[in-house]
Amino acid sequence: MSLLNGKTAIITGGSSGIGLATAKRFVAEGAFVFITGRRQTELDKAVNEIGKNVSAIAGDISKLEDLDRIYKTVAETKRKLDIVVASAGFVGLASTMEITPEHFDQTFDINARGTFFTIQKALPLMNDGGSIVLIGSGVYVKGFPNYLTYAATKAALRSYVRTWTTELKDRKIRANIVTPGMIETPIIDAQFPEAEGVGARAYFSSITPLGRLGLPEEVAAAVLFLASSESSYIAGIDLPIDGGITAV
Repeated sequence: MSLLNGKTAIITGGSSGIGLATAKRFVAEGAFVFITGRRQTELDKAVNEIGKNVSAIAGDISKLEDLDRIYKTVAETKRKLDIVVASAGFVGLASTMEITPEHFDQTFDINARGTFFTIQKALPLMNDGGSIVLIGSGVYVKGFPNYLTYAATKAALRSYVRTWTTELKDRKIRANIVTPGMIETPIIDAQFPEAEGVGARAYFSSITPLGRLGLPEEVAAAVLFLASSESSYIAGIDLPIDGGITAV
């Protein structure tokens, strides 16, 4: 039997990378999936790739009115949710002395504030016994240069799931976070110019015990585990999917 048969999920940032890989895996396991993203063209492409049991809703998680519209559409279409995967995020590289108020606010508005309200506004629609999975990042553990604001927002997500684990216990809603290492997604190319991207991939591969970058599908497998009844006695954890980079 499929792990998510009859379940309804929403995945923010579902048009590419980890979000898209997760949407594909969820549909393959029997779920109906809503995906969100800021660019309609990318959403349309993702829907075509997924092929069935998927609906795309354009929106920016940093805008509360967009989140309200997204969940209004979900409620009108499916009424209830079983799974929320918060995968939408922003990363921009800057050292401490280079960080501007605009950079700081953009990073926190999307990653920390946007993710928080993504979950808060989903809760009235969630069935008891549902699952929340946040997508974190191993940079908050390692302290890599130039990732200061991004890492701080991901540390906030780790804190969220601890609190939600206790606050939502009476509803049997489980909250967990997966913490990827460097994963082969378009976000790498967004961080580095083409030549630097090659060097960055080589560097992160060299410091990863498994000797390579991860694949979005490998993270999606972990998200599926935490979203399904296979992890029914797991709550509040941070699950690294990083080839061992944060373990050594």
